[in-house]
Amino acid sequence: MQAKDGGICRIKLPCGRLAAEQAERIAHASQQHAGGVIEATNRGNLQIRGIHAGREDALIGELLDAGLGPSTPGADDVRNLMVSPAAGLDPQALVDISPLATELLATLENTPRLHALSPKFALLLDGGERLAMLEHPHDIWLSALPLDDGIGYAFGLAGCPPVSADDAPALAIVPQAEAHTLIIILLDLFLELAAPEQTRMRHLLETHAPAELLQRLQARLGNALLPMNDWRRIPAHANAHLGIHEQHQPGLVHIGASPALGRLAAEQLLSLTALARRYGDGSLRLTPWQSVLLPNIPEAAADAVIHSLHALGLLTDASAPLTRIIACTGASGCAKGLADTKADALRLAERLPAGSEQPGIHLSGCSRSCAAAHRAPFTLLAVAEGRYDLFARQPLGSGFGQLLGHHLTPDEAAALLASLTATRSFTR
Repeated sequence: MQAKDGGICRIKLPCGRLAAEQAERIAHASQQHAGGVIEATNRGNLQIRGIHAGREDALIGELLDAGLGPSTPGADDVRNLMVSPAAGLDPQALVDISPLATELLATLENTPRLHALSPKFALLLDGGERLAMLEHPHDIWLSALPLDDGIGYAFGLAGCPPVSADDAPALAIVPQAEAHTLIIILLDLFLELAAPEQTRMRHLLETHAPAELLQRLQARLGNALLPMNDWRRIPAHANAHLGIHEQHQPGLVHIGASPALGRLAAEQLLSLTALARRYGDGSLRLTPWQSVLLPNIPEAAADAVIHSLHALGLLTDASAPLTRIIACTGASGCAKGLADTKADALRLAERLPAGSEQPGIHLSGCSRSCAAAHRAPFTLLAVAEGRYDLFARQPLGSGFGQLLGHHLTPDEAAALLASLTATRSFTR
């Protein structure tokens, strides 16, 4: 993919996981073939920016040699599966979702008919973790819940697991043993019923009611489905992707850190891999908050790791304003950007109050909103260089929400946001 600042190479990571050796290969490749800039994405992946003209094939070859491509040609686009970065670690989880995720990814990659799915068609497997992204809409989602005889999965289409009373409920429940089969049947139903222009599940639901799809699903799955009640998912912890958190494995913690605005220098990534090797299990996990998680750190080493992360310029405290701001590449790297969103975001962060309960803010260089998979409580939409319209998310509205301010500088936006958040509470 080409951008104003050079080529972009997106690297999909299975379940957001990355071995230290692979991370080192990414860092070295970005230095050799690009500008040494690596970005964490809002789906727990990485991308290399600023690839030099004529170096694309060499870069891709090195990444494939590192085992960072799909198992079969043409399968990269279907590897859109999100799980918690703390899957297998989180003490609140009802089940370790990792084996199901691994099985599902293998099926997606090795089943040619599924390669017809849109590159944006996305799946969520939720094990009930405390650390979970529940606000990104997915075409198909499954969320673990306890049953009298074990674990099942509530599931739904074109949405998110319900948390509040106003959220759309799940369609039904499937026993744990039938979860993989259920997903494949749903994917097949989508491919059979969707018109060429219906690339996402929400498009199919405009012409086929959920009740109809559920009936078709039951006909293929037999009597495995259980009726849905008023189940609601336990809320996730808003800041569990940052700092030190206990694992269910005794004596171990995972530690989360955020690079400023999701952007890592190659040297930072190399230093992270050194920390993972020295203190952890030699792996990293990327998160949908554009941050990094180091798993399996001994409790006794946690403070030393935090100190090292701070020395690298990474953020581990959710009260820091930069941890709640996301910004697209902006005019410095994208031809569609109307403002230098990254620079303006840094300026904005300097003027915002600290606090872990402060709301999330999204700076978007244009109306496409590429950097955010869901609407943030506040959006600053660029309208000119250094000027933004400020919107507040509305519970039932569409678009960016209610317009609160027009043609604001970052300083003016910070002042208005500070006054608004002083008297209101928000979810990030």
